[in-house]
Amino acid sequence: MRRPEPLGVLLALILALAGCGGDERGNAGSPAPAPTQTQGPTQTQERTGPAIRIGLVTDIGGLDDRSFNYLAQQGLERAEAELGVEGRVVVSRSNADYVPNLSALAQREYDLVIGVGFLMAEAVETVARQFPGTWFGIVDYAQSAMDSKPKNVRGLLFKEEEAGYLVGYLAGLVVEETGGANPTVSSVGGQKIPPVDRYIAGFRAGVRAAGPGITTLNDYSQDFVDQAKCKEIALNQISRGSTVVFQVAGQCGLGALNAAEEQNVKGIGVDVDQAYLGDHILTSALKQVDVAVYQTAQEVQDGTFAGGGDTVFDVASGGVGLGRVSPDVSGEIIAQVNAVQQRIASGATANIPEGPG
Repeated sequence: MRRPEPLGVLLALILALAGCGGDERGNAGSPAPAPTQTQGPTQTQERTGPAIRIGLVTDIGGLDDRSFNYLAQQGLERAEAELGVEGRVVVSRSNADYVPNLSALAQREYDLVIGVGFLMAEAVETVARQFPGTWFGIVDYAQSAMDSKPKNVRGLLFKEEEAGYLVGYLAGLVVEETGGANPTVSSVGGQKIPPVDRYIAGFRAGVRAAGPGITTLNDYSQDFVDQAKCKEIALNQISRGSTVVFQVAGQCGLGALNAAEEQNVKGIGVDVDQAYLGDHILTSALKQVDVAVYQTAQEVQDGTFAGGGDTVFDVASGGVGLGRVSPDVSGEIIAQVNAVQQRIASGATANIPEGPG
C-alpha cells in the first residue's frame, strides 16, 4: 500500500503546554480487521484512481456538542461533496474507545485517519506507531510534542488565544459602555487542557486591554458533556456580578449559555458560530476545525500532505476569528474590534499570559 508523502500577532503568545465501542456514521458498516501494515508512507503523484478514504474519530464530546466535533464532521462532509472523498465518522463514547476506533480505520487501510481533540493524542501516537503505512492527523496536539514523534502524523493546531482575545476585547468594550459598579465578566472552561487555557488566557487579556478595571472570573467544569455542570458554574458567576459569560466547554458549555439566557445576561459561544442559540449571544470565538479537516483532505488527495510536522491556523489565515456580533453592539465598538483583528492579522504583538492564572 502506498501513501502520499507528505502547513506576533497582537497575541504572541500562548505556547502549547498549555471503539470500537463507538457509533459509526458514514458510508459503510463496521470496520473489519485487516492485516497490520508494515511499510511507511511514500511519495506519490496526485491521486487519479479510486476516491481517497478518510476516517474521523471524535472524542467523547460526540457530534451533539454543536461545536468542536460537529465542525470536524462538517469539514469531512464538505470534502465528500466537493472532493469526492469517501468518509466515515466513528463516535467515541469513552476514552477507552479511542485506540480501538482509530485502529479499526487503519486496519481497513484508510488513506488518512484523523483524531479530533487534544484528549486523543496518546491514542493517535500509539496507533500511528502500530500502522506506519497510514497517515494520521490530530486536532489540537502538536506532532512535535509526541514522545516518539511519528513521521506519519501531522498536528492540526489553532491559535485559540487570538480568537479569545477578540471576543474578550469585544466583551470589555461592551461592559465599559454599559458602565455600572464593579463590572465583571467570566469564562467557563471544560477540562483544563492547553486549547481551553489558550482561549481563556486570550479572553482575559482582551478584556483587560479594553477595560483594565473589569473583574474576570474563571472556573472549570472538568467536563465537556454534562450541561448541568456548566450551567451551575455560570449561574454562580452571574450571582457574583458577571454580565458576560464565555463558554469554552463544548456540549457542557451549552448549559452556561442557557444560564446566561435565563438570567438575561450575554453569552459568548465557542468554536462554531452559536448566534443561532438566541439574542443573548454577544458573539462567538470561531475555530475553523471544518476548514482544517477539509484542507487536510485536499492535501491527501493532491499528494501534498506531509507527516512529521504541524499545520497552524490563525487569524491571518482565517483559521480562527470572530463570529456574528449581536445587533445590539454599536458600530463604534465593532469598528474598534475590527481594527484589533486587522492588527493581529498583520503581525502586531502583545504579551499574554500562558494560562488563565
